[in-house]
Amino acid sequence: MQFHKQLQTLFQKDLLMSIPAITAGFVAVLISYSGPLAIFFQAAQSAEISSAMMTSWVWAISIGAAVSGIFLSLWLKVPVVTAWSAPGTALLVTLFPGLSLNEAVGAYLTAAVIIFLIGVTGSFDRIIQMIPPGIASAMMVGILFQFGVGVFVSLESVPALAIGMIIAYLLFKRLTPRYSLVLLLVVGIVLAVFIEGASLDGVSVQLAEPQFIRPEWTWNATLSLAIPLVLVSLTGQFLPGMAIMRSFGYNTAAKPIVTVTSLTSFFTAFFGGITTVIAAITAAICTSKEAHEDPDKRYVAGVANGVFYLVGGTFAGTIVALFTSLPGEFVAVLAGLALIGAITSNISAFAAEKSHLEASVITFIATASGISFLGLGSAFWGVIVGALAYNLLHRRFRTNPQG
Repeated sequence: MQFHKQLQTLFQKDLLMSIPAITAGFVAVLISYSGPLAIFFQAAQSAEISSAMMTSWVWAISIGAAVSGIFLSLWLKVPVVTAWSAPGTALLVTLFPGLSLNEAVGAYLTAAVIIFLIGVTGSFDRIIQMIPPGIASAMMVGILFQFGVGVFVSLESVPALAIGMIIAYLLFKRLTPRYSLVLLLVVGIVLAVFIEGASLDGVSVQLAEPQFIRPEWTWNATLSLAIPLVLVSLTGQFLPGMAIMRSFGYNTAAKPIVTVTSLTSFFTAFFGGITTVIAAITAAICTSKEAHEDPDKRYVAGVANGVFYLVGGTFAGTIVALFTSLPGEFVAVLAGLALIGAITSNISAFAAEKSHLEASVITFIATASGISFLGLGSAFWGVIVGALAYNLLHRRFRTNPQG
């Protein structure tokens, strides 16, 4: 009954007076499809999957964000903006093709169950406090570092495209930071067509056809993907996402948000959808006063965000056709430039932790190395080595007085 009343309020009053909030929700989705989605396509290229399977992936992550965002925003009456785990997607690129798609889905399900237990027990804040902030940020930088490098590696094969996109990114970042990724996407497509000869003839309206993927559980996938995915989702998405909401005056408990998004993740995993999380960067667009002067009406932006994700998921085939018609280097440059902000913020975060800076640097080096030892990926070893270094170098051990 309460949920039905929320819908009536939304459509009868709040929606008609909240055009800026609806616009904010649309811009947030557009930015996600402009930047973080490019990382997803890199993961797909690494996994060597078909366009049909990629369409299923995009459908799953879009529907996961749509359902959780709409439900939570209406239920809690706050702008809850959800998305897929961008850091987790970056992790995928380092593991494919050594990891099978079935193993990845098994790891998604494991991560969803772990995050659900953390959410339903209300232990989110306690878990976060157990992870030294510098170690978590350093692992994130190690995962994302190769994407930044990929921007300049692309100079060897497509110099004009790469240079043009780098210059465009810097100009748009200076002139209009909020819309820089959206404008970069447009400029990149234009450069790819006119300089690299990319053809958009195959791009048309195509509905998504979800494909069920049979999960497979292995220790390798659990330790290399599931556990790091939980860590990067908690520290790289839920933690900053909740911090952004609270900075705008929304003191909503993390428990319902973590619980609902993990349940959504469990069902979308069967179709290739990686963990659904609360958004961080795009959340600021929908929670600020630019979305609505009245903080109580900004929840409309969260609902609108979900609705536009629903549209994107429905026409996921069109999105896939667009990205696959463009050069692979275009995706690499777009993904790398889109992640510069995340790389910068995480470098600042671990550099600020002077009390265990050396352990953080060790974590970064181990993670960025890309090693695979005993079948386990570098993100896992980065955390292990970093935690060991933290305890040996920086933790104070208590000694029992004798006598």
